[in-house]
Amino acid sequence: MRQAADRDRFAADTERFRRELLAHCYRLVGSSHDAEDLVQDTYLRAWRAYPSFEGRSSIRSWLYTIATNVCLTTLRQRRIRVLPSGLDGPAPGPGHGSNPVAPGEASWLEPFPDEWIAPDADDPATVVVARESLRLALIASLQHLPARQRAILLLRDVLAFSAPETAAILGTTTAAVKSGLQRARARLHELEPEPAQLLEPADPRARALLDGYIAAFERADASLLEQVLRTDATLEATPFRDWQSGLANCLRMLDAQVLDAPGEWRLTATTANGQPAAVLYRRGADGVLRAGGVVVLSPTASGVSRVVAFHDPTLVALFGCADRLPD
Repeated sequence: MRQAADRDRFAADTERFRRELLAHCYRLVGSSHDAEDLVQDTYLRAWRAYPSFEGRSSIRSWLYTIATNVCLTTLRQRRIRVLPSGLDGPAPGPGHGSNPVAPGEASWLEPFPDEWIAPDADDPATVVVARESLRLALIASLQHLPARQRAILLLRDVLAFSAPETAAILGTTTAAVKSGLQRARARLHELEPEPAQLLEPADPRARALLDGYIAAFERADASLLEQVLRTDATLEATPFRDWQSGLANCLRMLDAQVLDAPGEWRLTATTANGQPAAVLYRRGADGVLRAGGVVVLSPTASGVSRVVAFHDPTLVALFGCADRLPD
């Protein structure tokens, strides 16, 4: 009975932080799958240490201390996660669109389902801030920071912990935190000097762009994409090294290598990383529509500036979708 009461008390104290810890772990490691595992590890460690928790810090700070250090330990043993654009410059032309990276050569960034970040929050502004801190371009840039600088930046600028609180979480000094934050901000500005002004997923303009993208794939109509993509749009897809820059290159590559015939693709609208997205299904030789992955769009007032397709069927379950669709 006593252990059951302790578990109830532990759950009451800690469960309300699970969603934000999931987002925090994802920002640090760039993988939704890994973030789930790391949060599970965080709660297991927290449960074991709970009897000795003396309340010298808040429960929230205590959990962030555990989660951050669990992530940092993991990052010591793993390579950074990237997108194709993080490997090299754009392909010289659309004829270079299918150049898969060898197995184990790269660890790919993964999308993050919006459903995981408190969709029922009382304060809509809080949800907007959380989404902005999960934008795909930002997450990709964060992965290029040294792990501890990444943690300092997130704890200070995203989660608003003070410098002394951040120092306590990381087991370092306030001076080291201030120095690390300055370097992290400077490096992030080099990687992403002018972040694009993206439309919120609920914006009717963003939904119209997503609908147009879905219609183009399901109808195998490249001309529809011309109405959706900006002239400076980029297109990249894991696990391929080559990526396209410029509307003409994107359209020629998609038309020649991806769109196939009407009915070959089925896309289900969703949201990821605070951006419009879709779960991808492709018809196999047996006629069955099987999950192929997730595509994330970067919508702006003048059209979609970036398309990132993640060709990994295991991602589909994270978005609550089936691995196949009825015809």
